[in-house]
Amino acid sequence: MTHDTETVQMAHGSGGRLGRELVESVFSSALANNILNRLDDAACLEVQGRLAFTIDGHVVSPLFFPGGDIGRLSVTGTVNDLAVMGATPLYIALGVVIEEGLPLHTLKLITESMRATAGEAKVEVVTGDTKVVERGAADGVFITTSGIGLIPEGVSPSGRGARPGDAVILSGTLGDHGVAILSCRQGLEFDSMLKSDCAPLNSLVREMLAASVRVHAMRDPTRGGLAAALNEIAAASGVAIEIEEETLPVKPSVRAACELFGLDPLLLANEGKLVAFVPEDDAGSVLAAMRSHPLGAEAAIIGRVVDPAAGAGFSGPFRVFARTVLGGLRIIRMPVGEQLPRIC
Repeated sequence: MTHDTETVQMAHGSGGRLGRELVESVFSSALANNILNRLDDAACLEVQGRLAFTIDGHVVSPLFFPGGDIGRLSVTGTVNDLAVMGATPLYIALGVVIEEGLPLHTLKLITESMRATAGEAKVEVVTGDTKVVERGAADGVFITTSGIGLIPEGVSPSGRGARPGDAVILSGTLGDHGVAILSCRQGLEFDSMLKSDCAPLNSLVREMLAASVRVHAMRDPTRGGLAAALNEIAAASGVAIEIEEETLPVKPSVRAACELFGLDPLLLANEGKLVAFVPEDDAGSVLAAMRSHPLGAEAAIIGRVVDPAAGAGFSGPFRVFARTVLGGLRIIRMPVGEQLPRIC
């Protein structure tokens, strides 16, 4: 910056010279592209076809954690919300609320992480806004991202789309992000370095849809974990879901942390996983496509979708069940509150 300062000041949010310098030296320089470089009040885009549009806020604490940071998280979260709708993410809009006193070096690291993640996902940040608030009002920085993606013809996964007979496929291990955040907050170290799974999933979804466009539903199990995702889809689709407890992939370090703190891996947040509902005839090919991708190498079929009228305990107010190693059914309820707040 041309002004001799090392932290964000209230004057950076005034709309004057310092504000312009902040935008140009931190955001425009890192996220430059032909659309953003115009610095217009709105991005002018040319898009034809069926669009997916989403928005998400990010308030994670701490700002940096093993495997990611709030910048990577903000791009990943929006890309993944688009991807699980079958969309190819195209453009992202960025809103940043910065706390007075945040080191400029920290802000630049976060923005550089956003640039790298956007490049990884092949999306462009095309417009944005910054605000500065008083010390103590934003815990460093809050980020909101919205995104637009293009849905290909013949592709229509939906939270309402799960059908009896569908296989339930999970793309990898549960709870990595939640326990990575927990380890930072508590200063814990495990036998193996546990990192957040924070990653854009659009390339994985592309491989899945190449194997079969008949993916009925997808969801990225973030807040509330897999338990929330399954309950939401079961309720929206009017079905029941039975998962096999022993098939759930969980890293030993995550399992150890859950036992130590009394947490349930099914309720922990994930930022680089998805759950998919696929017709049984296509499940094998979709699973193979997922396992051939680095982000789906540990994918597994974890259950099936059931008609609630089929009996065997599936009718009634509850929609999601886990079959235990002893053969009984355990109800998986919709979470109430959060096991860990401020995780995304």
